[in-house]
Amino acid sequence: MDRHAAIIAASLVLAANAWALAAPAAGEADPAQADPVKVLVGRLDLDRYKATIKGLTQFGDRRQGTDRNSAAVAWIESKLKSYGCSDVLRLKYTYSPTDAQHPSGPSIARNPDISVGGARYRGVRGRTGVNEDPMLQQDEKLRALNSQPSQAGPREEVYCTKIGATHPDEMYIVGAHMDGHGWGEAANDDGSGTALVMEMARILSAPNVKTERSIRFVLWNNEETGLNGAWAYVTQRASLQGKEEPAGSGRYPEPKWLGMIQHDMMLFDHGMPRADGSMAKEQRPEADVNIEFQSLAKAADGAQKLAWAFFAANEAYATDYPAAVGSHMTNTDSTPFMDLVPAISLRENERGREIGAGWDPQWHQPTDVFATYSDADFRLGLNAAQTTLGAIGRLSGATLAR
Repeated sequence: MDRHAAIIAASLVLAANAWALAAPAAGEADPAQADPVKVLVGRLDLDRYKATIKGLTQFGDRRQGTDRNSAAVAWIESKLKSYGCSDVLRLKYTYSPTDAQHPSGPSIARNPDISVGGARYRGVRGRTGVNEDPMLQQDEKLRALNSQPSQAGPREEVYCTKIGATHPDEMYIVGAHMDGHGWGEAANDDGSGTALVMEMARILSAPNVKTERSIRFVLWNNEETGLNGAWAYVTQRASLQGKEEPAGSGRYPEPKWLGMIQHDMMLFDHGMPRADGSMAKEQRPEADVNIEFQSLAKAADGAQKLAWAFFAANEAYATDYPAAVGSHMTNTDSTPFMDLVPAISLRENERGREIGAGWDPQWHQPTDVFATYSDADFRLGLNAAQTTLGAIGRLSGATLAR
């Protein structure tokens, strides 16, 4: 068994032991304290999650290379600092649309019936694409907010770290992309994932929370142009893993990666389009949190184990929606990591065969605005947050100070 698999296995054994504890006698501590991760998950709140998404939408679609994108980066940075997250930093890189793009996934034959990543399309396929017509945005104020075009040049993205108490040289990376496009508010793609990561940073950065291993929270930029922000992170920082700086300081600017978890579009699971292309108005009762790994990645074995650890956390901590594990992770910021470290993504639907087949009609459209979504939709995102916080809490060894 490799070291990462051993960590996951040990965390699940510890969790099972906690569940097996008998109910305490009268006068003993709150039984919730037997599982500190349950306490942490209980600190997630639907209204607060919604408020964070709403805060992100004040910057419109946050398209990379614009002033609204830069303002959103600064807002995210200020929020992370207010949560007490340590080492709030920016990674800098340069983007040009003419740059050679990194591959977005494993090499797969481009069969029109096979989506990128290997999943076969099934059922009715809806229309997809990126809206480039500003006049399709009916809200004049939002249209004006989104009017500045993207310019090539320097880019920045924010990250911060919860430093592990006993293993500061090892970490899990928890990410989402903060940029969007399509002349909407990018509320779901990917305000929903960005807010999830920010809420995790807020809860785990509380002074009474200790983790054995480090956790890094990253809000990627330039996802919509080819995962450029995530590729820049891997290019700049992969070789720095586990190196103490300065020597003897106990500080690790880039702890060794144990796993990477991406969150991208968390809210909308209304089912397959109807034959006429229309969609159900309400969230479907069988909606679920999709946890994906890429079976063709070099680190696929570890990624699959990580995905099932997240599935177990969903079973233990999610209040409303179950999880489903799939093997077709693709086209999101976990892709640059997947050959180097176990990497998974959480979504509203499978990225390739479902989102790619038009299961979310708001994808890259003017309708991706906060007002489009109901509390049932937002609660799906909250359940993804419960899943990730539960899993990362277990894997990092989270405890609460008495």
